[in-house]
Amino acid sequence: MIRWRYRDTVLALCTLAFFVTMFGRLAISPVVPAITDEFGVSNAVIGASLTGMWLAYGFAQFPSGVLGDRYGERGIILVALGGTAVACLLIAVAPLFSVFVLATVVLGAVAGLHYSVATTLLSRIHDNVGIAIGIHNSGATIAGLIAPVAVAWVGVTYGWRPAVALTAAVGIPAFALFALSVRPTEPRRPELSLRERFQLRSLLELLSRPVIAFTLFIAIVGEFVWQGSASFLPVFLIEHRGYSTTVAAAGFSAYFVAQGIAQVGVGAASDRFGRDRATASCLLVGAVGLVVLVSGPGLAGAAVGVILLGIGMSFEAALLPRFLEELGAAERGAGFGLVRTVYVITASLGSVVVGLVADLSGWGVSFAFLAGLLILAVAAFVVNWTFGLDL
Repeated sequence: MIRWRYRDTVLALCTLAFFVTMFGRLAISPVVPAITDEFGVSNAVIGASLTGMWLAYGFAQFPSGVLGDRYGERGIILVALGGTAVACLLIAVAPLFSVFVLATVVLGAVAGLHYSVATTLLSRIHDNVGIAIGIHNSGATIAGLIAPVAVAWVGVTYGWRPAVALTAAVGIPAFALFALSVRPTEPRRPELSLRERFQLRSLLELLSRPVIAFTLFIAIVGEFVWQGSASFLPVFLIEHRGYSTTVAAAGFSAYFVAQGIAQVGVGAASDRFGRDRATASCLLVGAVGLVVLVSGPGLAGAAVGVILLGIGMSFEAALLPRFLEELGAAERGAGFGLVRTVYVITASLGSVVVGLVADLSGWGVSFAFLAGLLILAVAAFVVNWTFGLDL
């Protein structure tokens, strides 16, 4: 009989917190048409505000790690949870579009405080870090399944403002549950000088370490492909494969389901067989999935491609522990936050590049390009193993 332990409570509540912060970031997109109608702005302007949100999310990763080292992870996660709920309420009551934009950027910034410190906290209390990260990441996947449907229904029934405010309905109880159930965490470096931690020289020294730089390259490639494929998979299924909007939506949901289920298994495999083998296997599976999506025959081919791509994009459950194992205990919070900021912001170009290639050469070439990037990352692992580079 499995005994429930305190660390399982922390894992469950960190997963719930990740669900809330992702729910908030996904709550705007389903009601964009209603927002543009009310404020009288274009889709491009709304898109710019959402870009601001995602950039703020990426930039928040490093400061969150520094603050977690200085003040303890529990407090930072509570700020992320409470801040996400408050920011969504501010968006919901925004009287002017300028206020809407500001609140959207704030949403990205506060939601971005969660992931790095939560991952660091889990690495402190769990022996099987890969499994823990895989379970934690499933919070975002579940949000990807639930948020678009729930927000769209509330938006149609009651309007876009209550739909966005729905985040607070899940965020406030989650905040209370986390505050009551998770004990205060001791700061790793309470004497830390924030000015010293943000010095450019120390940041460049960390990023230039060969093992960190290699892992960062793999993370950028994988996240770039995730951004590009997740942004345009429904459009790809409609325009390249010729399916209906309903079938494309079902395929998109299947992608998230496959990714969510696979993450736990990938994390467990990385704990047992090694981070590199599990990561390279995921990326190879993802590349095969993209090739099948581009050229696989019929609906069955598309379904297999979507599932394989979803499995492939669960690579973070194996790769992120590689960062944590290369960082010393004293620098883990800030260091992990730094690499998260670098690869999330760099990989955010995936949506732009994939869209541009599709405009110039078609969706088949665009998704084949993503498959080529994954093969390049797998080749980097093979070179590392073959020549004993120890990267």
